[in-house]
Amino acid sequence: MLLSFRWYGPEDPVTLEQIRQIPGVEGIMGALWDVPVGEVWPYEKVRELNQSIQDAGLVFSDVESIFVHEDIILGLPSRDEYIANFAQSIRNVGKAGVPVVMYNFMPLFDWYRSELALPLSDGSNCLAYRQASADALDPVHLGDADLPAWAGDFSPERIKELFDLYDKTSQEDMWDNLAYFLKAIVPAAEESGVKLAIHPDDPPWPLWGLPRIITNEEALARVLSLVDSPANGLALCSGSLGAGRENNIPRMIRRFGSRINSAHVRNVLHEGDGVDFRESAHPSQYGSLDVYEIMKAYHDIAYTGSIRPDHGRMIWGEQGYPGYGLYDRALGATYLLGLWEAISKDAAAQACK
Repeated sequence: MLLSFRWYGPEDPVTLEQIRQIPGVEGIMGALWDVPVGEVWPYEKVRELNQSIQDAGLVFSDVESIFVHEDIILGLPSRDEYIANFAQSIRNVGKAGVPVVMYNFMPLFDWYRSELALPLSDGSNCLAYRQASADALDPVHLGDADLPAWAGDFSPERIKELFDLYDKTSQEDMWDNLAYFLKAIVPAAEESGVKLAIHPDDPPWPLWGLPRIITNEEALARVLSLVDSPANGLALCSGSLGAGRENNIPRMIRRFGSRINSAHVRNVLHEGDGVDFRESAHPSQYGSLDVYEIMKAYHDIAYTGSIRPDHGRMIWGEQGYPGYGLYDRALGATYLLGLWEAISKDAAAQACK
């Protein structure tokens, strides 16, 4: 595996120099944040970002992410222009030497949490999801909710318009629109030497009536069947899928191993009998996921792609992007590295018997 770390660019409070000092971390998952959604990522900008990462002694392992324009997700007549731009962005990323492009097919925004800084008993804080809080939020005024993961800069009028459009869009419509999109962009990825990686919905269920389709094992299998190509792959996120209590992450890893083009490993703690959860420290004992079994599954399939620790708590008084501080993610990275070493040595010892 290539142990990687998400970085938000020069404006990130976490610097490349700090990331370089985390034992075992060699890769960076990054993106261009100044290119409007739907426009082409310029080759020169991608090349410059890659060069800055290389100058820090790291590897630009994955683009995370190129946002998919709402017109594509909705299947509007204007989608072809934005699909062509997305395909050209893939070509430019490949030309710049970055091997993986992540994306998602979530309407309006990426991940959602009802609380961005839930206080914990040890003095740290974390991201959390409370269904009651989500239900109490007026979806038409989501722009006032301080969401950290908007895919675009939407006015209240535009948000209402999009909700009206999605109200007329079924899950099967979404699948048709995803198939149309993939059939257009996978050839560009193939010719550019780039592997695509779709990120699951986070959390993996519909919110405020917005359809979400990348939610479970069957959905992942369906994505891969839409275009049967190694370039059409997955970003398997244990935390996103793990919020769904029925999802068996190690089984998914073993089933889809050859088509997993990027891996995010983190833990979540299920709370109560419903869908509430909060994000925890990475080690298994602090959450509801068996991270040892997750890493063992990756080792069993001889995974060679990038793996990164994912959302962490904010600890030791750190301030920064919610879920993306330095300290707890660094602890997560060293935990994953330690598990990988132990699993590797155990496997070698078993092979010698």
